[in-house]
Amino acid sequence: MKPFIAAVVQTASVAFDPARTIEKLADYTARAASSGAKLVVFPEAFVGGYPKGLDFGARVGSRTPAGREAFRVYYDGAIDVPGPHVTRLGEIAAAHAVHLVTGIIERDQGTLYCTVLFFGPDGTLLGKHRKLMPTAAERLVWGFGDGSTLPAFDTPLGKLGAVICWENYMPMLRMAMYAKGVTLYCAPTADDRETWLATMRHIALEGRCFVLSACQFTRRSDYPGDYPIDGNPPADTVLMRGGSCIIGPLGQMLAERRFDEDAIITAEIDPGEVARGKYDFDVTGHYARPDVFRLMVNETAQPAVQTNAPAVFGVRGDV
Repeated sequence: MKPFIAAVVQTASVAFDPARTIEKLADYTARAASSGAKLVVFPEAFVGGYPKGLDFGARVGSRTPAGREAFRVYYDGAIDVPGPHVTRLGEIAAAHAVHLVTGIIERDQGTLYCTVLFFGPDGTLLGKHRKLMPTAAERLVWGFGDGSTLPAFDTPLGKLGAVICWENYMPMLRMAMYAKGVTLYCAPTADDRETWLATMRHIALEGRCFVLSACQFTRRSDYPGDYPIDGNPPADTVLMRGGSCIIGPLGQMLAERRFDEDAIITAEIDPGEVARGKYDFDVTGHYARPDVFRLMVNETAQPAVQTNAPAVFGVRGDV
């Protein structure tokens, strides 16, 4: 495989407005493609929004009417998979002939999921990954994914997969992805701390893969005026400062990490670096000890209700 350009996008979604966010995504995808990018990665929860600072009126043993209304607004800003917004995302990928990876908030009946969608350069929806373990208060508003959405896609650029935000701290999930042979390890996130970089570099070294992490850069002004965040800070207050990065299989920084600004960060990806890295370390191959350690992964869907109805896209005999 030949070297190619990859891009991670660092900007804010239009909170709770999927249509406007997707048009912003279209603009940034066009800009990334104009710089030669063949793979474009957007942050966690980009379409639908990351509800930074909200508590949704939850206390142990009680919920408030205002919190229920905040969830209703969030629910209305999520998208269905498949659905018209997904179709539009596919059109954007096809228009610029890029592999497109983006975080969304997925609506499935009464539950929301933090999900990543993958599109091919012809606009095909390749599949999705639902976040297995929402972090802390995210569990108030996001359901848990299961093992049926842990994909890795063979593409002309390499094997493509994604692990979302603090899922990257789950060693067994990382091992499962390494075993799938992921070479383009996307890590959409909302973590803008300095410590995030150490995790990303470790994963690149551990998996001998390219790591592409995209985080939003958001201000208070990127959210509605009545957004009920504590203290109602000034409009220019930074809520997420970015820190997106692209890292090579030996832990080398391929692009400078940037904070407190919108950015499209690009780097040349040489797929040959994966084999060069695995020469002395292949965590699921010659450096493994399956006689001592072995991981079992359950990749079957876990629906609450099963029927004998024919399977349709996104549904495996569940309702």
